[in-house]
Amino acid sequence: MGQRYAAPRSILLLLLLLLSFAGATSDLYYSKLSGIIIPGFASTQLRAWSVLDCPFSPLDFNPLDSVWLDTTKVLSAVNCWLKCMLLDPYNQTDHPECKSRPDSGLSAITELDPGYITGPLSSVWKEWLKWCIEFGIEANAIVAVPYDWRLSPSMLEERDLYFHKLKLTFETTLKLRGGPSLVFAHSLGNNVFRYFLEWLKLEIAPKHYIQWLDEHIHAYFAVGAPLLGSTESVKATLFGFTFGLPVAEGTARLMYNSFGSGLWLMPFSKHCKANNIYWKHFFEGQKSHNHAHQCDDIEYRSNYSGWPTNIINIEVPSLRVNDAYPSVNELAQDVLSDMECGKPIQMSFSAREVSDGTFFKAIEDYDPDTKRILYQLEKFYQGDPVLNPLTTWDRPPLKNVFCIYGIDSKTEVGYYFAPSGKPYPDNWIITDVVYEYEGTLFTRSGNSISGNPGAASGDTTVAYNSLSWCKTWLGSKVNITRAPQAEHDGSDVQVHLDVEHIQGEDIVPNMTRAPRVKYMTYYEDSESIPGRRTAVWELDKANHRNIVRSPVLMRELWLQMWHDIHPDASSKFVTKAKRGPLRDEDCYWDYGKARCAWPEYCEYRYNFGDVHLGQSCRLKGSSADLLLHYL
Repeated sequence: MGQRYAAPRSILLLLLLLLSFAGATSDLYYSKLSGIIIPGFASTQLRAWSVLDCPFSPLDFNPLDSVWLDTTKVLSAVNCWLKCMLLDPYNQTDHPECKSRPDSGLSAITELDPGYITGPLSSVWKEWLKWCIEFGIEANAIVAVPYDWRLSPSMLEERDLYFHKLKLTFETTLKLRGGPSLVFAHSLGNNVFRYFLEWLKLEIAPKHYIQWLDEHIHAYFAVGAPLLGSTESVKATLFGFTFGLPVAEGTARLMYNSFGSGLWLMPFSKHCKANNIYWKHFFEGQKSHNHAHQCDDIEYRSNYSGWPTNIINIEVPSLRVNDAYPSVNELAQDVLSDMECGKPIQMSFSAREVSDGTFFKAIEDYDPDTKRILYQLEKFYQGDPVLNPLTTWDRPPLKNVFCIYGIDSKTEVGYYFAPSGKPYPDNWIITDVVYEYEGTLFTRSGNSISGNPGAASGDTTVAYNSLSWCKTWLGSKVNITRAPQAEHDGSDVQVHLDVEHIQGEDIVPNMTRAPRVKYMTYYEDSESIPGRRTAVWELDKANHRNIVRSPVLMRELWLQMWHDIHPDASSKFVTKAKRGPLRDEDCYWDYGKARCAWPEYCEYRYNFGDVHLGQSCRLKGSSADLLLHYL
C-alpha cells in the first residue's frame, strides 16, 4: 500500500511546493509596495509644545494637546488658541507664550479633530487608509510625512530639516521593503514635493540625481495639485478664510497672514518662469540672491496671464492732485484724506501682478499689512535659494506621473474688493465674486462676464487652468478614455487612440456625455518619453478636499497600483474596459430585478446583523481574484 501511493503523494507534494513558491514569489513582489503620503494645507494635526494658561477659560494648553484642530478650545478660548497658531510674520518664530509643532505618523493626517461629532467632518485620509487595510496592505507599507503647513518651504528645512527627513524616509522604505515608493500628494503637498525635488538636486551629485529618483520613486500621484496657484489664497490674504471654524474673517486673516505659507498658493502666470538656479550653486556658491523672473512676450500681449479673468478688481479712493507727477508723500496724504469722501477708482490685477508683488505695492498706502506680505514674498519666495515656487513647473523627472483632479464644479476665479471703512484686519470687503462653471463665467450677483473660460471648471477650490496645467506634460499623441465613474460593463466606454496634442496646450476630447452621469476621463501617454509614463485623470464633480476619500478615486488608484506591481501585467496602463465591484460595499440590491446587482460578482449572503437587503449583497469570491481581470 505504501509503495502504491508513494508516487502520487510525491507529485502532490511537488505541486504544493511549486504553488507555495509561486505564491511566495508573488507575495514577495507585492510586499515591496510602499506609499508615502504628503498631506495638503491645514491637513496635519498641530500639537502644543509648551504650557499656556488661559486665564478666562477652564481649558489650558499643555504639551501634546491638540491645537489644530481642537474646536472645543476654539470655542472657549479663541485668543489663547490663536497664540498657539500665530507665527511671527518676519522670522516665522512661535508666539512667545506658546509653541506648536506638527504631529507625526498616520494619526496626524487621518482626522484633525477626532470625535463622534467632529470626526467625520475633519476626516482627511482616514477612508484612504481603511481602503488600504481592507486590501491587505501592511502597516509599515504606508508612511505619512506630515509637516508644519504654516511655514514657507525654506523654513520647513531650516527649522525642522523636513526635506532631509523626507529624503531619509524614501531611503528607509527602500531598505525596509526592497522597492521604490509611490508618492501620494494632495493640494499643497504637491508644492512641497516639487520643492523637495529641486532641493534634492543640490544634495545629490548631478549624475546620480535621476538614478536616485528611479531607485526610490516608482510613481507620483498628484491629487488636486494647484499647479498655477489658487485664487482662494487671495481671498484669505485680503479678507480671511475661516476653514468653517467659528471665528471672524478678520481673525482668520490675521492668522493666515502670519504664516509664511500664505503666499505659497498665490496664483501666477503660466507665461513666466524663473532662471534655473541649479547650476549657479555649483559655479557661484551658496549665495543668497533672487531668481531672475522672466516672462514670454505673450504675457504682455494677452489678457489675464492665462487665467479666465483678472484675479483682483479693487476699489481705491481717487487722488486730488494737480501735479501730473505727484510725489509718494502727496499720494499718501491724498489717500488718507480721500478714504471716506473721495470718489473711488477701480484697478484690476492679473495673476502675474499678484505673484510678483505689483498688486501689493499698489495698495501699500491703503493696507498696513502689505509691508509684511511684501517682506515674505521677497524673502521666502523670490529670494529662495532653491526655487521660486511662484513660477511654472515642468513635468517632474520621474518614471510615472499621474495627475488627478476634479472638474465641472463652481469655482471662484476672481474677486471684487472695496474698502470697508474699518481698521485692519477688517479693512476690505468682498463686493462680488467671479465664478467659472462648465465653460462659462458669471458673478455672484448673477451677471455674465467676458473672459477666457476654460473647457471645464475647477474643483470648487482650484481653477481648471491651474489643475489642468499638467496636460501640457503630455506628448504629441495621447490615448483618451472616458468611462462612467460607477461600475459598468464596458458598453458605454469611449476610447480615442493617438489623439493629436499640441505641446504645451490643453487637450479636450470630442466625446459624448449622457445626462446625469458622472464620468472619469483618462489621458494617457507612454510613448513621448521612452521609459516614462504620464497620465491625467479628470473626475466629474469631485470636490477638492473630498477627492482623497472618493471611493471612485481609491478604486482607480488601487487598480493602477495592483497593475504596476504585478509581474504578469502586459499593458502600460490598467484596462478601462470594465469596472465591476471590488468590495462587499460595492454590491447592492437591484429592486427592479429583485436580486443583487452584478450577479457575476455579487450574491445574496445574509449575515447576522444585516438590516437591509443591500447590506446582505456580498462578493462571491475574494477581491484578489477579481483584481486579476485588470492586468
